[in-house]
Amino acid sequence: MNRKQKRMLYRIIAALVLFMLGFFMTGWTKIVCYVAAWLLTGFGTLRKAVLHVGHGQLLDENFLMAVATLGAFGLGDWSEGAAVMIFFQVGELFESCAVDRSRKSIAALMDLRPDYAYIMRDGDVQECEPEEVQVGDLLRVLPGERIPVDGVIVEGQAAIDTSAITGESVPLEAVVGTQVLSGCVNLSGMLIIRAESAYEHSTVARILELVESAADKKANCERMITKFARYYTPIVVLAAVVLAAVPPLLFGQAFAIWFKRALMFLVMSCPCALVISVPLSFFGGMGAASRNGVIVKGGTVLEKLEKLDTLVLDKTGTITTGQFVVADVYTDGVTRDELLHLAASCEQFSNHPIAAGIRRADQLPPAEISDLEDLPGYGIRAKLNGQALLVGNDKLMQKYGISCPVTQQAGTVCYVARDNVCLGWILLNDQIKPGVPEMIRTLGVPAVMLTGDQKEAAALAAQQSGITTWFAQLLPQDKVTQVENILAQKKPGRFVAFVGDGVNDAPVLSMVDVGIAMGGVGSDAAVEAADMVILNDDPCKLTDVVRIARRTCAIARQNIIFAIGVKVLVMLLGAVGFASMWMAIFADVGVAVLAILNAVRTMK
Repeated sequence: MNRKQKRMLYRIIAALVLFMLGFFMTGWTKIVCYVAAWLLTGFGTLRKAVLHVGHGQLLDENFLMAVATLGAFGLGDWSEGAAVMIFFQVGELFESCAVDRSRKSIAALMDLRPDYAYIMRDGDVQECEPEEVQVGDLLRVLPGERIPVDGVIVEGQAAIDTSAITGESVPLEAVVGTQVLSGCVNLSGMLIIRAESAYEHSTVARILELVESAADKKANCERMITKFARYYTPIVVLAAVVLAAVPPLLFGQAFAIWFKRALMFLVMSCPCALVISVPLSFFGGMGAASRNGVIVKGGTVLEKLEKLDTLVLDKTGTITTGQFVVADVYTDGVTRDELLHLAASCEQFSNHPIAAGIRRADQLPPAEISDLEDLPGYGIRAKLNGQALLVGNDKLMQKYGISCPVTQQAGTVCYVARDNVCLGWILLNDQIKPGVPEMIRTLGVPAVMLTGDQKEAAALAAQQSGITTWFAQLLPQDKVTQVENILAQKKPGRFVAFVGDGVNDAPVLSMVDVGIAMGGVGSDAAVEAADMVILNDDPCKLTDVVRIARRTCAIARQNIIFAIGVKVLVMLLGAVGFASMWMAIFADVGVAVLAILNAVRTMK
């Protein structure tokens, strides 16, 4: 508990002691005990009610409780008036603790931010703010310290705790050449890290930005409850006035009896169980996802994932590792090494996984090329010593009318041509990420794979991952067309999700119902366009988040049905005289506490 919550708890305990003393007192001392107990717990509520009235917010739970308890005192029901306020404060304490705990499950990510960085300059180590680190700076990170920016280890080895970023509990054994992410903790050994990003572009900065924006995006269920409470409270206050006035005025019945029933009606009708528990359910669900290494941008994403109709996946870097390896090379008029060198030189500035695979296979320093042009969906066009080079897929060759030999081997084929003459092809293979077939089976929804790769490579990846529907050789605009067709065929009230990681996936991520970006290697454009970010690039995390979404929405519905059902029943009983003030207290505080405890289950 924080300091404010502890003070609230102490006031409740003191009020309960005074309330119990009241049972043993007589006369005015009994009244003093009950009023003192009421003041200890109810002064803040009364003050809020007065302040809200002054700001035009007349009808809220503070107003309802103040009117109900003061009315009970007016009728001489001192014990019941005090009890209503005491137990209302018990409910407020439960709410405060539950919301605080839920916030901490997400806000714990805020601790990822490193407080300082140690830069090595001119043989000296200088402490500075993480924002002052520049790309290329050498940073010293000692055991127990957080890595301030994304970088690569140039000296030392250590175990790195990546759990706060990726949700992976097993420490990463990092050595020279290992890429490390900001926000991770060095567990052992001194490291020298070369910064590869400024702080504002680092992993931890992007995560914090995502977390801060997620809380502003409410689920439809949350918005419905907020809107419901806005109209519900004035209606029940009007109903209470009618209940107090109509029977005495029209039928000559005792005013005190119906006034007391109206007060009980007000206590029972307080909507705090709904207003608190439903948003708390979604907040807890987002917190549970964050502890699994997934940032969910708002409760509405969980609602849509619960009703998933179709899952669409990119291939390279999403369901496959993206670590392409050269499996075979065919040449015509050049040597194998020369073909690889030409291709790697053209691809030297590309961040595409296929380009990285070709560069790893080339043993020579890249040649100086000119007039480099990136052709999205096709490949690269460039010049080397005045000769025109083309490196890309078969569509690039067809575009320039170049005839190339074909291969029946499964994999991704990259063709190389010089001065409109094909010099051969390079065959690269990718590997399916562990757990992808199980993820496809577990989700139990139709899965579709979209890729710009050749049909043979797409067919192999689809077969290995258990996907029956796939489309290959797609340009970025073709992916958009395919997703539009899928969206047009979805069932009413159901939703389509797309998982991707590249710049070319950003348009699709923004147009589907749920866009899911792979945050570790994913581009900034993809992460910005997505509704959900998987921090460690493991698509199998989707299984956990869908399970969390289904559990969260089920708990939110349970709270809505339970709260409304109990309140309507007790309100009807109270209106006809079959309910006591203690039943009213249960309908308000008891229902709220049970709904909050139920909502807290989403955090686990």
